[in-house]
Amino acid sequence: MTNLQKIGSYALTVLKYLSLVFFSFVAIIPVVSCVITAFKTDTEYQNTNVMVFPESWLYFENFVQAFERANMGRGFINSIIILVSVLVISTFVGTQLAYVLNRFKFPGNGLIRSLFLFASLLPGVAMQVSLYAIMHGMGFINSLWGYIILMCGTDVISIYIYIQFFENISISLDESAIVDGASYFTIFYRILLPLLKPAIVTSCILKGVNTYNEYYAANLYLQDKKLLPTVATSLYTFVGPLGSKYNLICAGVIISLLPALVLFITCQKQIYSGLTSGAVKG
Repeated sequence: MTNLQKIGSYALTVLKYLSLVFFSFVAIIPVVSCVITAFKTDTEYQNTNVMVFPESWLYFENFVQAFERANMGRGFINSIIILVSVLVISTFVGTQLAYVLNRFKFPGNGLIRSLFLFASLLPGVAMQVSLYAIMHGMGFINSLWGYIILMCGTDVISIYIYIQFFENISISLDESAIVDGASYFTIFYRILLPLLKPAIVTSCILKGVNTYNEYYAANLYLQDKKLLPTVATSLYTFVGPLGSKYNLICAGVIISLLPALVLFITCQKQIYSGLTSGAVKG
């Protein structure tokens, strides 16, 4: 290797690490500013910029006000009910649908897969008028379980993750079980479903994050903000036409992040193994 090539290699390495440091810095700045703002009084927030440290890091009044005034206790309860119900129902339906589409070849199989792909290309906002009419006609407005049914809509990404994972499970397992007298239900629940654990973890992470952070549909269909708030909609209590209380909003954001942070720290081994093993394979 010539000196010019060595210089070029070193320059490329330096550029690579500089870019990583830069983008890491860009990603962490909003989090740092949110933490700093959450500990500021109203006077401090109005007279300092977002990167100036608060006078005291022991000022927790913002967190108390955010939790009480935004009704975040009720929001957490509703969000947990929604999240658990959506993940259980979506996993139950999605795995069986993927099993049928992968293991059974019937007329229209390819068409159904294509329709799933086509549905994923349609913008959700474009269908809100007809969707709202359906939800209103079925009495699902201001209904927690109606909203859960809405959020349980087929997740195309999860379906393809399950299908791809099924394709990496040998069909000889099914054939051996059929020879031994097992039914299709037994094959699915006793043999294939346990093998889908990595794929289920992956799809639950993707679906769970989307469900927990969902604001538009929750704000549109759960209109009673006193009885049916979610974590996402409760944070907008401090946003109004006369101004926004960003110090309280940042405190609420940190409170909403704590359950996800605790869950990640507790289950990070399972999450990492699920993401690596459950990813789409070629």
